[in-house]
Amino acid sequence: MRFLVLRTGRKCQISWKFRRDYEISYTGATRLIFIVGDPIAQVKSPQGVTPVLRNRGADVLVVPAQVPANALADFVATARQMGNVDGIIVTLPHKFAALALCDAVSPRAAAIGAVNLMRLTPSGGWYGDMQDGLGHVAALRQHGCEPAGQRALVIGAGGAGTAIAFALAEAGVCALAIHDTCTDRRDNLIRKLKAHCPVVPELGSSDPTGFDLVVNATPMGMQPDDPLPISVQRLAATTFISDVVTMPAVPPLIAAARKRGCPTMTGTGMFQAMRNCIVDFYLNL
Repeated sequence: MRFLVLRTGRKCQISWKFRRDYEISYTGATRLIFIVGDPIAQVKSPQGVTPVLRNRGADVLVVPAQVPANALADFVATARQMGNVDGIIVTLPHKFAALALCDAVSPRAAAIGAVNLMRLTPSGGWYGDMQDGLGHVAALRQHGCEPAGQRALVIGAGGAGTAIAFALAEAGVCALAIHDTCTDRRDNLIRKLKAHCPVVPELGSSDPTGFDLVVNATPMGMQPDDPLPISVQRLAATTFISDVVTMPAVPPLIAAARKRGCPTMTGTGMFQAMRNCIVDFYLNL
């Protein structure tokens, strides 16, 4: 990445020149959207969402912020007071905690109990929504996997896994199993699904036998010594495998599934579908 200083009359603009041959400039009038998480280095939104916002006429930058859990409430309160902030994108591990920091949320976010997007309303309050699941289902369809009528296994009952499970139920899967090593978190998601969704959820495991679609909605795979979230040796070549992990670009689960001939979708594929949802949310469309 190169930094360029452009001087025009009395104005001084700073531009970031990225490898992908697009240039982003900003001034003191530029609006900010933070993306908060812990860790944060893996997120794609700063370089992925910013150009889409700007191409659609918004003078906005998406800025990463590594915020630990015990500082999230203070960060959100401070951002509310900043006159040039439009919103906050929320990533792990903050999606459940961020819901309580919103003044109002969408019905979908209320049912799920988490948010991944927050924007400031004209009255100065935080409005939250959860769109991880919508982005994931859109990405599955773009990659040739139609969830309707499929038997699906979701690994992970955190914020992303909960949103994806809800979206798969709404998309018409015929069976939905949930697995999480934290049984309280798993059981909580199953209770939510029973209360709000047409499909009756089942207890899942790390065994993917008999499933048409398996989603890794955990961070497992971000670190080189992470175990695989499922028993890959039990995968049928017809099972579609998707993963929310964006770094590395090809997570270990995806690499192992491809060796068995499975069709796959990476976290980057999910993000590419998700970024239009993010932009629409902040442009209030």
